[in-house]
Amino acid sequence: MKAAALLLALTPVLLAAAPQDETRHKVKDGETLAGVAERAVVPRVLIIEANGLKAPYNLRKGQVLIIPRRRTRVVAAGETGFGIAYDEGVSWKDIATASGLDPARPLKAGAKLVIPTVSAPKPVAAKPSRDEAPSANIPDHPKFAWPAEGEVRRHFAPPARRGAHTAIDISGEEGDPVRATAKGRVVFAGDEPRKYGQLVVIDHGGGWFSAYAKLLEVSVKKGKRVRAGDAVGLLGHSGSTSSTELHFELRHDNVPVDPETVLPERD
Repeated sequence: MKAAALLLALTPVLLAAAPQDETRHKVKDGETLAGVAERAVVPRVLIIEANGLKAPYNLRKGQVLIIPRRRTRVVAAGETGFGIAYDEGVSWKDIATASGLDPARPLKAGAKLVIPTVSAPKPVAAKPSRDEAPSANIPDHPKFAWPAEGEVRRHFAPPARRGAHTAIDISGEEGDPVRATAKGRVVFAGDEPRKYGQLVVIDHGGGWFSAYAKLLEVSVKKGKRVRAGDAVGLLGHSGSTSSTELHFELRHDNVPVDPETVLPERD
C-alpha cells in the first residue's frame, strides 16, 4: 500500500478521540452501559443522568451518548459563587460539592473549582424573524414586558455560534429606569464586578429567570417580590464594558433564550 493510501486508511483512527477523552460516544453492536462507562472513565450514574436513561439501561447500536466531562476554573478576584454558577449554567451547590467546598463560605481568589456536567444540554430556541411564527421549542413562559425603553444595540447570538452573545443589549441614557420583565422573586441583587457589574436576577417560576446587568444602581434587595414593571435599578455601564446599556438575559432551566422571541413586538 502506498504511503498516501495508508495515511488515508489510518486517518479515521488517528482522528478518533480516545475513550477517556470522548464527550459523545456512538454505541457499537454489543456494547453495554457498564462497558462504555469503564472505557470513558466516567461514573455510570453520570452517563445515566446526562442522557436521561431509564432502567434497565439497555443500549442500541448507533445510539449517541453524551459523556459528561468535568471542567475546571480558577476563581478570579471579585468573583462570587452566584456569578460563577450563573456564568457556567450549573448550580453553585453542585460546583461547591464537586470542588469539596462549603457552599455557604466566601470564595477565595485563586481557588480551583470543578465544574460538573451532569445533565444533557437542552435545545436553545432559535430567533425567528418578525415574519415568522415564534419557535415551537420555546417552553411555556410568563407574559414578559420590555425592561427598558431604548433600542436593541446588540442582538442575541446562540452559544453554539461564533460570536455568541446570550443576551440583548438595550441602549439608553445613564440613570434611565430598568424594570422587572415579569413578576417574580429577586434571587440576586448586588455587584459582580468582573463581568456583569451591578446585577439583578429574578426567578419567575417554571424554570424561568431574568437578569439585568451593567446597572448604575440596584434598587431592590434579595428576597423581594416584584411585579412586572417594578423598578429594579438604573441603566448604567458597570461590569465588563464602558458602554451605557442594559445587558438583559432570559434563561429557562439555565439555558439562554433569545429575549426577542418572547417579548412583545414594538411599534
